[in-house]
Amino acid sequence: MLRVGLTGSIGVGKSFVAGVLAELGCHLLDADVTAREVVAPTSVALEKVVAEFGADVLQSNGALDRTKLGNLVFSDPGRRATLNSILHPYIIARQDELMREWEAVSPNGIAVVDAALMIESGGYQRFDKLIVVHCSPEIQIQRVMSRNNFSREEAEQRIRAQMSQDEKKKFADYLIDTSDGFDDTRRQTEKVYAALLQDLNLDRQQRTRGSESGL
Repeated sequence: MLRVGLTGSIGVGKSFVAGVLAELGCHLLDADVTAREVVAPTSVALEKVVAEFGADVLQSNGALDRTKLGNLVFSDPGRRATLNSILHPYIIARQDELMREWEAVSPNGIAVVDAALMIESGGYQRFDKLIVVHCSPEIQIQRVMSRNNFSREEAEQRIRAQMSQDEKKKFADYLIDTSDGFDDTRRQTEKVYAALLQDLNLDRQQRTRGSESGL
C-alpha cells in the first residue's frame, strides 16, 4: 500500500483536497478524528494531559474540553509543544494501526492521512509521498476570517502560530494550489492522484523484480 501524507496550513483548502482523493478511491484518515479517539475518557493519553494541564481541562462528564485546552496552549508555544509531545505518539500509533488494517484488505491501495501538523511533528517521514496544499497568503487570510468569523488580526495571529506555507512547501513531493477555486483544485488533485497511481505501480514492479531476483 502506498502511504501518503496530506498537509497544509489553516484555511488553505486541505479538506476539499482530501474529499476529492477519497472520491477517487483513496483510503482517507483525518488526523483530527484520531486525535479525538486517543483522548477518549479513561484513556492513557487523556490521563497524561490532565496530569500536565490540570483537571480543569475536563468537562463534567470526564471528556476533554478541547476548547478550554486549546485556549491554554494557543498563545504559549512551550505549552503547545508539551501537549503535542504527549499526544503525537498516540496519534501516530493509531494511524499506523489503521493503515496496517487497510493494507491487509487492500495491499495495492493508496492510504492518505490528512494532518495539519504532520511536518511539525516529524510524522511526515513515515509516508512514501507528501502532498502539501497551499494558496496565496491573502486568500488564506480571507478564508480564515470567513470560516471562523475572525477579525483580520485574529486570522493573522492563527496563521502566524503555524509553520509558514513557504516552509511547508519545501517538504512536498506534490503541491496543490487552491487559490483559483474548487474546479481548478479538483483538476490538480486528479493529476496528483494519477501520479500517485504511477508511484504505486512503480513500487509494485520494483518489489516484483526484487522478489524474482531473490532480494
